Amino acid sequence: MVASAAVPLDSARQPGVDGRTVTDKVKAVARLQNIDALRGFVMVLMLLDHIRETWFLYVPVQDPMDVRVSLPIVVFARFLVSLCAPIFVALTGLGVYLFHSKHTIEETTRFLLKRGLLLMAIEVFFLSPLYWGIAKPTLWLQVIWCIGLCMIILAALIRLPRPALIGLGLVIVCGHNLLDPIQLAPGDALFPLWAELHQNAIFPFVAGLQIKTSYPILVWIGVMVLGYGIGPWFVSDVPAATRQRRLIQLGLGLLVAFVVLRAMNGYGDKPWSVVEGDPLRTALGFISLTKYPASLLFLMPTLGLGCLLLVLFERLQGGWLTEKLAIFGGAPMFFYLFHLSVLRILYHSALAIFGPNHDTLFGVSSYGWVLAWYVGLIVPLYIPTAWFSRLKKRRRDIAWLKYF
Repeated sequence: MVASAAVPLDSARQPGVDGRTVTDKVKAVARLQNIDALRGFVMVLMLLDHIRETWFLYVPVQDPMDVRVSLPIVVFARFLVSLCAPIFVALTGLGVYLFHSKHTIEETTRFLLKRGLLLMAIEVFFLSPLYWGIAKPTLWLQVIWCIGLCMIILAALIRLPRPALIGLGLVIVCGHNLLDPIQLAPGDALFPLWAELHQNAIFPFVAGLQIKTSYPILVWIGVMVLGYGIGPWFVSDVPAATRQRRLIQLGLGLLVAFVVLRAMNGYGDKPWSVVEGDPLRTALGFISLTKYPASLLFLMPTLGLGCLLLVLFERLQGGWLTEKLAIFGGAPMFFYLFHLSVLRILYHSALAIFGPNHDTLFGVSSYGWVLAWYVGLIVPLYIPTAWFSRLKKRRRDIAWLKYF
């Protein structure tokens, strides 16, 4: 949805065919390339966690953020990867605002409905079956399903005044943890609906399938709405200095508020405690936060860092790193589907060739090998992603490409 190609600086102030000077176009690229770069950055981080889930699946840890049983490096890496979902969902809301700024409410609504339904179908019919064969057949209602459903809900909410939208987003994000004591069980009235809204749960479905609500959508609706709410900061008539100042203030404010609220240990997530004789695990416990569903304290540092990274990538626009990351961020759905498919093929190939080495699973012997796979796969995954990203820009006449 956002361009990522840089405009040559040496031709500045020459008029373009659309009436804008090249200087205007340079500013537009700087304003929007940072969005693609940040999206690409978190997707590259996400790759690390998906490789862990591929080659370290045999490690019997229910929660990789549990400092009592997880390796410290796994906890720290998981914290870094925690940036992915909040930033991606917030950027989705921001992208919707930018789309809406150039389209009518009816066009935006149609786009959100079609895109949302497509994402939900991809989750059910493509992504969930990828993991069948190593686990009981399950419909994993994960982040793609969540984003799709939130987009459909946003299609209705964007008709509200922007202040009302921001207020609704704040109420949801800040107040949803008050609902945590409500825990339903299969068989209870409204259990499937509550599991989809606010409870990470698993329950039987039909034909031997089960459903896992990994990303209950309530809090993510709030995150997407708030991403939409800051959209006016990114319109063309807002000076870069003004936008960056607002993002820095918001980012630092969220980080400071997180430290204060977490230290109070009273609201927003599960309590943390000092691990006697182990200052490292104590520190990791402070940032060990709940993602399923995402807690208030989980969202504060991740979104705060996201604001600061937006500023960083805007200031680095035109540089090698920003341009490469923007390639990943310019074709997010392609990269997501492609890298998960590659990892499944690699895993099942290794399992077929070498056989299981941890009960029924195959896995590497240490987390160091997870990091090695991560480094080794970035470039091979970049090449086809770059090809598809260029195809999207070159063939704007192919309507379905914009959905990937």
